Amino acid sequence: MPLHVPPAPAPALRSILAALASPVAVRAASTPSLRTATGPLVPEHPLPVHLLNPVAASGGGMPRARLTGWRFLVRGGDRVVAAAETMITPDGWAFSHFCEGPYLASTEHALRQAEPLPSAYQPRLLSIPGLYMLCLWLHGDVTAGDDAQPAPADVLIPLAPAPPGIAAHRPYRAGDLVPVLTHRLGPAPLLGSAV
Repeated sequence: MPLHVPPAPAPALRSILAALASPVAVRAASTPSLRTATGPLVPEHPLPVHLLNPVAASGGGMPRARLTGWRFLVRGGDRVVAAAETMITPDGWAFSHFCEGPYLASTEHALRQAEPLPSAYQPRLLSIPGLYMLCLWLHGDVTAGDDAQPAPADVLIPLAPAPPGIAAHRPYRAGDLVPVLTHRLGPAPLLGSAV
């Protein structure tokens, strides 16, 4: 079934287009592949970025997630050369930064991997900063808004590089993977205490 990508807020897209059109913003970016790209720079595959808050799980339920921005893959010619991110401010959506690295190709790979799945999903990105981890989050409610929360039946595809012991590009049920992540993010035992 096709993925149902939610439309990016118009101000978020406008801020990305303005940054891409600004020679100063592109030259100042710490992304060599963006600065040396030939041809027009085109934002594509907008995905909402949510931050997982593992301490917000109530009664052993799923942790809460909070929308923090939108990420666009930036195509230069025939390849993705960078990502452009927006953030929410008191005045609305604003350009945040350009970035590059292994998550670009990994995001493209995970989106291709999700396309043939038998159920319809709304793709999002789920960031778990405490583990230096990013997942493609396939939310089962294709009509969900910005306040969507992870559900046990949702699918998470960890992007490469994934933390040790978690296979990148393997689809996991959120109800199976999130408890593992929450456990890893839990408080470390005090030295000398009984385990």
